[in-house]
Amino acid sequence: MTREEAAHAQHISRGLAAFHLDKLVDAGLLRSRYQAPTDRPRGRGRSPKVYEQAAPDGLAITIPERRYRLIAEILADAVASEPADATEAARRQAHQRGRDLGAAVKEQGREADLPTVLAGLGFEPRPASTGRLRLHNCPFHALAARQTTLVCGLNHAFLAGLVDTLAAGVVPELVPRPGACCVELAPEAA
Repeated sequence: MTREEAAHAQHISRGLAAFHLDKLVDAGLLRSRYQAPTDRPRGRGRSPKVYEQAAPDGLAITIPERRYRLIAEILADAVASEPADATEAARRQAHQRGRDLGAAVKEQGREADLPTVLAGLGFEPRPASTGRLRLHNCPFHALAARQTTLVCGLNHAFLAGLVDTLAAGVVPELVPRPGACCVELAPEAA
């Protein structure tokens, strides 16, 4: 799509369209190149700049953050590995996925404290006055609403694996609350 085509489609000026399209290029969401028009003879001057999608798999933005790809990969791997008992296989896959993520965080030398990692995953962790860490966002919300037992169980297993690797003395517990994640992280009982 050219700047002119984008401007016409959005009923804005060519300059405003160019500004926003170039910002999307800078953010890595679009690619741009110069291309001579194919539907008319080449004129004088520079070829128009055209824009195309940068991400071949598409782009999804959700607020608050969701991680449907993560849960889909866990479920797909489970069904592929053990179709006869996919639920149990998915629980094991989720736990291992959490452990692998925790190990990768440690290996890369990135900030490995649990709240930072959870925030990066979209859980929106906040400490409660009880010493627990409450997760105010469920990255799997729409699926959890449809298949609560399965998805919350996988979320619990995933977080248990993550905690196993990153945070000694912390236990994930299923504590369903409306509008929030079904898991809270509690200090391990002595």
